[in-house]
Amino acid sequence: MTASEYRQFIDRKAQLGSDDGFEPLWIPDWLFDFQKHLVEWAIRKGRAAIFADCGLGKTPMQLVWAANVARKMHKPVLILTPLAVSHQTEREAKKFDIGAARSLNGSVSAPIVITNYERLHYFDQADFGGVVCDESSILKSFQGVRRKQITRFMNKIPYRLLCTATAAPNDYVELGTSSEALGELSNSDMLKRFFQMLDDKGQKKETRDQEQANDLLNIDPNYFQKLAFRVAQTIGQWRLKHHAVTHFWRWVASWARACRMPEDLGFDNGDFVLPPLNEQDHIIDVPVAPGNLFHIPAIGMQDERAERRRTLDQRTEFIGNLVDHKRPAVVWCHMNDEADRFESEIKDAQQIAGRTPDERKIELYEAFSSGELRVLVIKPKIGAWGLNWQHCNHVVSCVSHSYEQYYQSVRRCWRFGQTKPVQLDIVATEGELRVLGNMRRKAEKAEAMFTALVAEMNDATTIMRSNNHTNRTETPKWLQIS
Repeated sequence: MTASEYRQFIDRKAQLGSDDGFEPLWIPDWLFDFQKHLVEWAIRKGRAAIFADCGLGKTPMQLVWAANVARKMHKPVLILTPLAVSHQTEREAKKFDIGAARSLNGSVSAPIVITNYERLHYFDQADFGGVVCDESSILKSFQGVRRKQITRFMNKIPYRLLCTATAAPNDYVELGTSSEALGELSNSDMLKRFFQMLDDKGQKKETRDQEQANDLLNIDPNYFQKLAFRVAQTIGQWRLKHHAVTHFWRWVASWARACRMPEDLGFDNGDFVLPPLNEQDHIIDVPVAPGNLFHIPAIGMQDERAERRRTLDQRTEFIGNLVDHKRPAVVWCHMNDEADRFESEIKDAQQIAGRTPDERKIELYEAFSSGELRVLVIKPKIGAWGLNWQHCNHVVSCVSHSYEQYYQSVRRCWRFGQTKPVQLDIVATEGELRVLGNMRRKAEKAEAMFTALVAEMNDATTIMRSNNHTNRTETPKWLQIS
């Protein structure tokens, strides 16, 4: 084994990836400095992820990246988006004079083709030289079949880009979904390499304990090895190994960049400093449930849904009073019963529901964005990703256990381009205090996690650069071939 071969062997074991892209062919002047930095890095990388917070311009960045790949490969690039975002991406492309067009049936009529994730099965990998997943954090929300379809489609295309604001809101483990889509370590391999499984009490699982349990239950020792690892990984929690922290972030930094503000990348924040977010919790007064002397916190999904249905009249009246003004407002809820009642009894309100035809959804999105529709009622899982509603500065949200849905719904309005303070009203009943508390805890955890994510990735990037030694590699004598 030669010195060069030995070094390549070590690099492969480090799983730090390589630059598989090319030198940028076109970087427009209208990109901000930090956007140029991210786009140039992603183009040189070839397969990369940009974890930039809401409002930092992921759409223009991915359009410029796609335009470069299309020129390099002389083949179209496919941009996958949530349904609500496809029209917006097409408008952005026209705004910047970039050739792009929406397609719902697999047709390719422009250098950049935009479609929603649900239409992917109409397209052929052979037609494209690159693919972009916009709002890629929703990959983990798809069912296994859909996620596998997207991953397999991407794995056959040379250039890939993931863009999202919330890469790992609650757990670092979610980074494995992005890694797998980019052709880095699979989610299972990532867990085995950098994490260890914990039991229900947060203690390290011991092999001896598992062997004893197998003996008592008369289970084949090879049973768990026969299970798909993706199934086995759900039987417990995962914790990043203490000795693997630096190595893990070095690996993540080899294919991803994260920032909440331009200053995270060493640039001036400029106009990206947002106006205040005035967040207020409302615990509304409702009658005690029949048969009880006082309010009892709802525990479990069934009790929580029952509490919401029981208090629907009071919450409808309260939210109706909150948005009884002339300004645009968006009301986020989580159940069909809520949305239907809000739409029927709140002044000027219209609903976008799962049953709403796609074309009608687009019409309502456009109407709300233009100001024609004043109050929009919608569920976060339908429209919380990627939309720009800077014209609206009043957000009303019913409490939820999902921090990501909560965060994304707020950032539709509180984002770059918003010129007014944003009023955020969180509505709950006394029976939902546990849900509200859980949401607050997740928000604090996510804030701390993303702070660590940015800091650790910056440190890891520094470590990677400092390790680019120029000294000649000396091959050990026992490896030299005589």
